[in-house]
Amino acid sequence: MSKEIIIKKHPKKILIVKPSSLGDIVHSLPFLNAIKNRFETAEIHWVVARGFDNIIENHPMINKLIVINKDDWKNLSKIKDTFSELSQTFITLKNESYDITIDLQGLLRSGIITYLSGAPLRIGFSDSREGSSLFYTDKIYGGKDIHAVDRYLKIARALGCSIENVIFPLPLVFESDKIKEFKASIKDYALIIPGARWKTKIFPPEKFSQIIKMLNITSVIIGSKADIEIADLIVKYSDGKAISIAGNTTIEELIHLIRGARFVISNDSGPMHIAAACNIPVIAIFGPTNPKRTGPYGDKHIVIKANLSCSPCYKKRCSSLACMNNISADHIYEKIIEKGVTQR
Repeated sequence: MSKEIIIKKHPKKILIVKPSSLGDIVHSLPFLNAIKNRFETAEIHWVVARGFDNIIENHPMINKLIVINKDDWKNLSKIKDTFSELSQTFITLKNESYDITIDLQGLLRSGIITYLSGAPLRIGFSDSREGSSLFYTDKIYGGKDIHAVDRYLKIARALGCSIENVIFPLPLVFESDKIKEFKASIKDYALIIPGARWKTKIFPPEKFSQIIKMLNITSVIIGSKADIEIADLIVKYSDGKAISIAGNTTIEELIHLIRGARFVISNDSGPMHIAAACNIPVIAIFGPTNPKRTGPYGDKHIVIKANLSCSPCYKKRCSSLACMNNISADHIYEKIIEKGVTQR
């Protein structure tokens, strides 16, 4: 039987601690939706890492963002700045007088922030890492072989929220003239996302080119500035069937490009999760990570994965990259055709 957390009075302020990453924040949006529907009048604040704040900036369900320089906290040369930021964060949190704080990150850093919030009710996962559970007053078992979305919703259910309808409330963002003109010129396209934060998650660019050449529509390649080289390589070998705008879009523009795509082909990445949240069919290529936990959420997507005993390994470095190299472009194309996503 699921644990129920007793709420003695309707909360005035709720703090969500989920600093990163892009995909994880997208996975947290159904939790945000459930919490807001349950506690309609409560203010919701969110602790987020700098660089990921733009995905939830100006979100109508969030009253305040508390932005931290998460990456600097690991840098010993910036330890003085880190202590200064921690002190300022502590003051900010204390002044808010939160009724409930929920740690969806489950690491030492997020556990400390949860504790510093001073909320009388501090909730997190009993199986969280780095001893962060020591900072909670109430703990919910999340489980490992469960999708991140469903894991977060376990806490929502314990708080009495309805979780029957899983909704991703992505913020309504302004569509720039640049994207309007681009979409008008292309009209129908597949979106290719060849980048990823780990090198072990990256499908060989030449195989992306092979898939693109088999498709019956133009492919648009997106990504960050770090993905420009890979994107240009894919374009070079795609016989004129691909266009790259990698490194030339904001997160808001990226969302609109995803919403206009017929389907998306992607590595395990943050933009892949945005596509799933937008209900766009995703062909997701997985190697070292587990799609049960972080695959595209929903049943309209395709997960491509090599059947290897070493996968998932969760390694950021690998000498063979067999889990990616053993997947053929032909196999992916066949799955795309079987699913029928090439048709509107």
